[in-house]
Amino acid sequence: MAARRIKPSLYISVDIEADGPIPGPYSMLSLGAAVAGTQDADGFTAADPERHTFYRELRPISAEFVPEALAVSGLDRERLGKEGLDPALALAQFTRWVREVCGDAQPVMCGYPASYDWTFLYWYLIRFTGASPFGHSGCLDMKTLYATKAGLPLRAVAKGTMPRELLSRRRHTHHALDDAVEQAELFANLMEWRGPGASSR
Repeated sequence: MAARRIKPSLYISVDIEADGPIPGPYSMLSLGAAVAGTQDADGFTAADPERHTFYRELRPISAEFVPEALAVSGLDRERLGKEGLDPALALAQFTRWVREVCGDAQPVMCGYPASYDWTFLYWYLIRFTGASPFGHSGCLDMKTLYATKAGLPLRAVAKGTMPRELLSRRRHTHHALDDAVEQAELFANLMEWRGPGASSR
């Protein structure tokens, strides 16, 4: 019996900036993404995270916001109200970009941590386009990936606990594209890492 062909996965690092803890009452203000690499039956191949990227700033969907959350990104809600893209247009463009970069591979969103970014991304995709190119479960959390490989409890994991060679040398700026690229490098290093005591290369 012939082995079933495994469809490759294309990992896309996603970072969002928002003005509150949940979508709906609050708004996703920017969306950044960078292709991190591909995995098939032969293993993982890292990508140049600056080669295939996506970035959009979005118009807020409500008047509500949490000042502390807004301050993290430094984005101006008043400016975005005038210049930000309509969410339906931005998310349609994102879906088209995902399909273009994936080709025959299946897209998987990866984030650090994925839970916050995925919550906003998936809600916005369903609300404004009616579908998600990642399906309902195509997301991978880098914190979980590290905890599993390191043999640590999930809540013990922070970037500061990781071996330095796993971390990107790029600054974490809270600009969605900068952070998506930084985290694409972290993801590639994690995928290639063999665990404690082993080099990431």
